[in-house]
Amino acid sequence: MSVTAVGYLVRAVADLGVRHVFGVDGANIEDLYDAIFEGSGAVTGVVAKHEFSAATMADGYARVGAGLGVVAATSGGGAMNLVAGLAESFTSRIPVLALVGQPPTDMEGVGAFQDSSGKAGSIDAAQLFAQVSRYCARVESVTELPEQLARAVEAARGGGPAVLLLPKDVQRAPMGSVPPFRPRPTVHVRYEIGLGRVWEALRTARNTGKISVIAGHQVASDDARAELRRLVAALDAAVGVAPDAKDVYPADQPGFCGVAGIMGHPELLDAVRGSALCLLVGTRLPVTARGGLEAALSGTAVASIGAEPPYPDAVHATSADLRVELAELATEFENSAPENSAELPPDGLVQPLSVLEVPESAGPGLRYRQIVETIGATIEPGTDVFADAGNTGASVVHHLQVRRDGRFVVALGMGGMGYAFGAGIGCAFARARRTLVIAGDGAFFMHGMEIHTAIQYRLPVTFVIFNNNAHAMCVTREQLYYGDRYSFNRFQPSDLGAGIAAMFPGLPAFSPRDLAELADAVRVCVKTPGPSFISIDCDPDEIPPFHPFLSALSAQTVQSDPSVPRRHS
Repeated sequence: MSVTAVGYLVRAVADLGVRHVFGVDGANIEDLYDAIFEGSGAVTGVVAKHEFSAATMADGYARVGAGLGVVAATSGGGAMNLVAGLAESFTSRIPVLALVGQPPTDMEGVGAFQDSSGKAGSIDAAQLFAQVSRYCARVESVTELPEQLARAVEAARGGGPAVLLLPKDVQRAPMGSVPPFRPRPTVHVRYEIGLGRVWEALRTARNTGKISVIAGHQVASDDARAELRRLVAALDAAVGVAPDAKDVYPADQPGFCGVAGIMGHPELLDAVRGSALCLLVGTRLPVTARGGLEAALSGTAVASIGAEPPYPDAVHATSADLRVELAELATEFENSAPENSAELPPDGLVQPLSVLEVPESAGPGLRYRQIVETIGATIEPGTDVFADAGNTGASVVHHLQVRRDGRFVVALGMGGMGYAFGAGIGCAFARARRTLVIAGDGAFFMHGMEIHTAIQYRLPVTFVIFNNNAHAMCVTREQLYYGDRYSFNRFQPSDLGAGIAAMFPGLPAFSPRDLAELADAVRVCVKTPGPSFISIDCDPDEIPPFHPFLSALSAQTVQSDPSVPRRHS
């Protein structure tokens, strides 16, 4: 069957199970959208308001289990706008395919508008995208497209973005009669030596004391939650989760010790400190996940299983599919009892986790903890939650109890503000269920107009904005680290709820003034078939549950209070 290059691409992504292509149209990618229109309807083209958000839509789509996320952008500024979104997918190992339009090949190096061929002093898009992708290639002719696409899909499936740069003339070129695209089969590679060493470390630790487990977002990416629970039960382990993996282990299970790292809970610190071995599952344990745990980890044996070795020294086993290796380990330990099993304390009842104490705030609006706990108590099981970075994100990570069967995502790879808006929309396309986007007003002003995309496609997304009229985390840093002598980060006050209601008549938009009104608003929103919006005023000077800030505040208190005993060397 004779097809053009873009027709081949559309059929290929459909054959890969992709149902949505996210992007922003433009002259050098419009032929792809034309091919989507001419296609069988298996693929829907979704036009975002900004390429960063289009990239995060593809990221969110892939991150919640829809397989490959696909984003399309035109040349020039459109291509450049993809970089930050792809950087998040690169750092978090999310499979995304980026199809990036380029000027025609005969215009390269002769002053073409938006030329990024690298010729005649132009920007080299291939070099640029190579830094934020697992594979990047400029497709010079249609004859090489099937092979380049196969390589790109294979690389993306390995964890991270792949980029194909597509000149406009190549997109339009006929390919002749070509067979349908078939990706290379995924081969599960077993790393026997590494897994054996982890098994031996676990066996030894199990016979001498308790084991603690810290699970990361690869558990979600590999859909290995059931296998993780089996292994935790077989090991009788205490378990915590990385900040970006709150949905991988139920918080209502005995042995759950909360979140790891700089937004985490002291119960997990105590569990790691008291364990004979700490097993890291699907996390490299970056600073956000290990902050405050360094001393405990230095005095504890550490083992790891995941796609990449962790940052702390550890006995490591590489796993590209945690379902396989975790199931194997669980089977091994389910069939054998520890030598000192009689001495191991039995699991007790689930106890509430300790909450980080923050200074009392006397400013306007509601408090972070009150807001998050009210939302958590009101949303229904199966709700997916996407939280943005900053003081808002820290509060959500620390306080929100994720409901069963719901996904939880906070993008800490790059921590790009505004990520949650596009990613939540991508999730809603993939799962067709209620999605909650929680972000601050700073993130909203960057990429919050993607609410228009949710409205256009009637998606079940509720946007919850913590409106403190500031880049609040930057305000906190000014206060704690720069003497509170100035602020570049406070905004002219805005009434976001009223503004959104006026901009989008008919959209349910609320500005609750107390917790009862907030709970009522959330109940209405989760029952609304399409999108909805809630803006909650809060205090820009409230300190979030964030260990570095609380430690700095404590140190300042010691220095300024003469009644506090000083320790001398």
